[in-house]
Amino acid sequence: MPRGYDRPLYIQPFDHRGSFQTKMFGFHPPLTDAQTAEIADAKQVIYEGFLEAIAGGVLPEKAGILVDEQFGTAILRNAAAAGFTTAAPAEKSGQDEFDFEYGEDFARHIEAFNPTFCKVLVRYNPEGDHAMNREQTARLKRLSDYLAARGQSRFMFELLVPPENSQLDKLGGDKKRYDLELRPRLMVGAIQELQAAGVEPDLLKIEGLERREDCQAIVAVARAGGRDRVGCIILGRGENDEKVTDWLQTAAGVPGFVGFAVGRTDFWDPLIDWRAGRTTRGEASAEIARRYHAFVDIFEKARAGKAQTSVAA
Repeated sequence: MPRGYDRPLYIQPFDHRGSFQTKMFGFHPPLTDAQTAEIADAKQVIYEGFLEAIAGGVLPEKAGILVDEQFGTAILRNAAAAGFTTAAPAEKSGQDEFDFEYGEDFARHIEAFNPTFCKVLVRYNPEGDHAMNREQTARLKRLSDYLAARGQSRFMFELLVPPENSQLDKLGGDKKRYDLELRPRLMVGAIQELQAAGVEPDLLKIEGLERREDCQAIVAVARAGGRDRVGCIILGRGENDEKVTDWLQTAAGVPGFVGFAVGRTDFWDPLIDWRAGRTTRGEASAEIARRYHAFVDIFEKARAGKAQTSVAA
């Protein structure tokens, strides 16, 4: 396949593993079969919401899911059979350094599902731990080369650039200043270093950016050197509706940003309410559908230059 993905793509991500186990359920590995089934059922509620959004008007060719094999095997198979865009993670959950969830057996697990995208989440600060950056880059190049040669799944790369203490110190410990003043430049540097090492994503999953010019700089580096079809999508970071809306509207007007992957902002509160007995399963899936559909509308209207739509009910 030619490198890149430049079509509209609105992903409902729910590949969370560690945070689901501990923060939502209070479980700690190793899980029992009953605990695994309980988490898998919660993810099924999210998928039911996704399907409701499709039934409610989100175009299926623009919609996708990102879910893990551990709790979402049935969902991955159902979504693929229905013709939806699918993505599955390759990384171990909750680690600072990228490594394969299934070690040397990573290829077999990818090929068991052949998702549209193989996704990795990577924490990479170019001014951070250089030894760790080299080690995880070597693993990422191995995956990138495998995906390019295998030709079944594209490469989705979620780039997080956490601040170093020394960087925050220079900004008075202000993380908002870091996000605005320093992170955009570091993201560009991280992408350049990874490209130079032979790591070649088709789609970059990017932390939200406040300024249009920063979105433009990310697209420029992502598409440098003949990578003209590489796309970018904005992730939600679990932020509130207002902040996610701002990020989507900023990115939507920049050619090269083709969509988003907003997860916890859509599903976390509806699932908490359902598990606490405050709502029914159907009400939870309907609220997830409504929120996902609202973000689709926000992105598409911003891209078309139309007025803002609110996520609020």
